[in-house]
Amino acid sequence: MGRTRNTRLEDVIQEMGVSQRQLAARFRSVAAEHGATELRSVAQPYIARWIAGAPVEGRAPLILAETLSRGLGRVVTLAQIGLAPAGAVTADGPGWDVDTVAALVDLGENNMTMNRRQALTTSAYSAVGAALPPAGWWDKTLEHAQGRVPVSRRTATVVHVEAVREATQFFSRQDQRLGGRAGRSALITYLETDVADYLARRLPSEEVRRALFSAASELVYLSGWMAFDSGDHREAQKNFTLAFHMAAEADDAPLAGHILRAAAHQAVDLGHPKRALELAEGSVAQRRYALASHRERALLGVVHARALAANRRKKEARAALHQAERDLHEAGSEEAPARVFFFSEASLAHETACTLRDLGDLEAAQTEFKRSVRTRALPFARTHAVTLGYLGDVQVRQGQVEAACATWTKALDGIDGIQSGRVRDTVVQMSHALSPVRARGGRTAAELDQRARAVLRGIL
Repeated sequence: MGRTRNTRLEDVIQEMGVSQRQLAARFRSVAAEHGATELRSVAQPYIARWIAGAPVEGRAPLILAETLSRGLGRVVTLAQIGLAPAGAVTADGPGWDVDTVAALVDLGENNMTMNRRQALTTSAYSAVGAALPPAGWWDKTLEHAQGRVPVSRRTATVVHVEAVREATQFFSRQDQRLGGRAGRSALITYLETDVADYLARRLPSEEVRRALFSAASELVYLSGWMAFDSGDHREAQKNFTLAFHMAAEADDAPLAGHILRAAAHQAVDLGHPKRALELAEGSVAQRRYALASHRERALLGVVHARALAANRRKKEARAALHQAERDLHEAGSEEAPARVFFFSEASLAHETACTLRDLGDLEAAQTEFKRSVRTRALPFARTHAVTLGYLGDVQVRQGQVEAACATWTKALDGIDGIQSGRVRDTVVQMSHALSPVRARGGRTAAELDQRARAVLRGIL
């Protein structure tokens, strides 16, 4: 069977505008920088064979991609030259040795092209892919990032850092108000074009480098959170992994803890209690918790409590809840990262209620869900609807059918325009919970059930 010509590689080489002999010379120079002595004999015939479809083995693909990147002044990924599947970070494995800038360029390759139905059928979560990196990985990753050679001749400055941070705030507010699918395609495009370009540039100082990678990490995390809210769990997991890697490159321990907290939340919701606890314990370990603001500590702690509850560690879960309450109380007017702007008394009450519900204390869970509803601010429509859905479920489980119907009616009143898989799942659960008690709820329950079904036909 004949080889297939690698037209992707051929096109990129033509774009670079050098001969195969010149490219081979540049390749050997880059290989020497990396100590890849096994590639010192690469000459023009190798380039010709690779274009013809011969396999590119060992370290050669990465060296070739870097050579082309430097020549073009932009990031060239393995996928773009036909040497790897699109998306360097996959849900099939942790991918801890990934080139984050290249992965960012490929982030949307297979992500936003699928329709909703296709996305749901390919959104499998991998417990293996959620594993924490090995010991010593953080320091090695930071050291490698500090030695990265820029591929662009332009320079990134604090202005670009601020631009990325402003974009994060904008998209985060969109997510809170309208759900994870609102604006995510625009966010992906911004990441794989503008942000990837900034990261590939020359950086004037270590301070700017860390700030830029930290800001980019937070935006990739947000993309993952929006995918999680949309129910696209494979993409969420891939984004969380990439964001965590970038946080290590920035040496931003509190941000890494924030990302692990989100990954733990995802694992809890998807029924992987052991993995959730591993991730949650990682989020509160060492500098990730110690250097975090009190508000962020409260967020990390309450998700840790949920993971403990999922593992039936009741006493420890309650202790974690009390600590989270203390941390939020200590926050006061303390300055905190913009990423925790949403976390307030209402958010703490919501997560506390989920923990108590999972511990089997439905009465206390109901009290906390009501506290969350009472204290929730208007911009957080998505989470408010989810809270009302959970409250109604707890009420119906205690035989309070009329109260549950009233609560669920409020939930349906507030979800118009929200594009969220978690909201959709809440409405699905509402319909399931109504089925066995519809007779006791009378006309109100029957009408609510019909309304919920109509909403499901129109949402997402």
